[in-house]
Amino acid sequence: MATDPVTQVVVGAPSLPEVHSSVDISRSPIYWRRLIGFLGPGFLISVGYMDPGNWATDIAGGSQFGYTLLFVIMLSNLMAILLQSLALKLGVATERDLAQLCDESFGRATSFVLWILAEVAIAACDLAEVIGSAIALNLLFHIPLLYGVLITGCDVLLILLMQRWGFRYVEALVITLIGTMIAIFGVQTFLSRPDYWPVFRDLLVPSPSIVSNPAMLYIAIGILGATVMPHNLYLHSSIVQSRNYKRTPKGKREAIHLANVDSGLALTIALFVNAAILVVAAAVFHRAGKFNVAAIQDAYKLLSPMLGAAGASTLFAVALLASGQNSSITGTLAGQVVMEGFIHMRLSPWLRRLVTRSLAIIPTVIVVAVAGERGTENLLILSQVILSFQLSFAVVPLVIFTGDRKKMGEFANARWLQGLAWITAVVIAGLNVWLLVETAIGR
Repeated sequence: MATDPVTQVVVGAPSLPEVHSSVDISRSPIYWRRLIGFLGPGFLISVGYMDPGNWATDIAGGSQFGYTLLFVIMLSNLMAILLQSLALKLGVATERDLAQLCDESFGRATSFVLWILAEVAIAACDLAEVIGSAIALNLLFHIPLLYGVLITGCDVLLILLMQRWGFRYVEALVITLIGTMIAIFGVQTFLSRPDYWPVFRDLLVPSPSIVSNPAMLYIAIGILGATVMPHNLYLHSSIVQSRNYKRTPKGKREAIHLANVDSGLALTIALFVNAAILVVAAAVFHRAGKFNVAAIQDAYKLLSPMLGAAGASTLFAVALLASGQNSSITGTLAGQVVMEGFIHMRLSPWLRRLVTRSLAIIPTVIVVAVAGERGTENLLILSQVILSFQLSFAVVPLVIFTGDRKKMGEFANARWLQGLAWITAVVIAGLNVWLLVETAIGR
């Protein structure tokens, strides 16, 4: 008997019911054994912090401005750790995800607008994944970019296969691909011989030129949009509930603590990968006077000859492919969370992926057909700026809900944490307004 691929979700149903409480955790008194059961969701989230969109902004920032924008990567990562911590706490404390709470707390019109904005963010993220994977296929196997874009639509089969085996298999695949990227960029960083003192200085001390230089600010906001992703807040509040922890105040306290360790570890790794991409671009291209290397393809072509190491470019492309495939998995899950949470509609995974990927493939095909490879470079950076503009519409509800004692009970944000969360939200919104003003007056 055929089943309808489009079904309505029962209001009040758990988030992602097919994986809710499906991952057993150890009840051992030994801390690290209990921690192992919680390792996974943070790594799924961290994928969004080192996807192909990050590569585009990091390469552009490193080649044009050297190590200066490392501070933006550090600041973005600290914001990410804070916001993802709030998201996972929201999920554990309320047993609801961010999309469900928005739908239950706001009017239908507001909820609908927030859903559309969340879908736009997912489409922008998917756009970067499509382009990144297609570029990697082109670099590794010489597949024309247009065909590579179409091939990336088939990754839905991999995602469906992983989900059929169980959620732990999805997490294992993601962690394996992340490990591949760490190893490759560790080698790339060593081979590029960066100037370590400027690296550490610019990582910790901001330069005034970041906000005074419009070109630098544009890339800085792109880095922010590529690092702190709005759909990751929805996703984290959902998949943290996949653990079968005790739904008691004590059990929730431990779950929040262990999930924070998982998230902090994963995002620290993402910080290393992001910083390594920018450091390699600065050490190899900016130091050699090549300030306009913004396209991933150009970076690939120049890496081996400029580093003097055969195979450096191939390693770069392999890491890019791993990044693109990783991101497609989390994009699919995030899309499922926001659609079920906001409009109570569940699509079959293959149909959900088809819709999301079509929204990314169609504009990419048009750009590739009209502007060629150079068009994809600008499209990648633009997609990350779009993500940054969407961010406030997820961050503000998150801060409101986690500070609400009626919803959170004893897990509501302390005053200092709520203040820090609002400062983060204001900084994100302020940077976007600044960019709009700078663009409007043509500076």
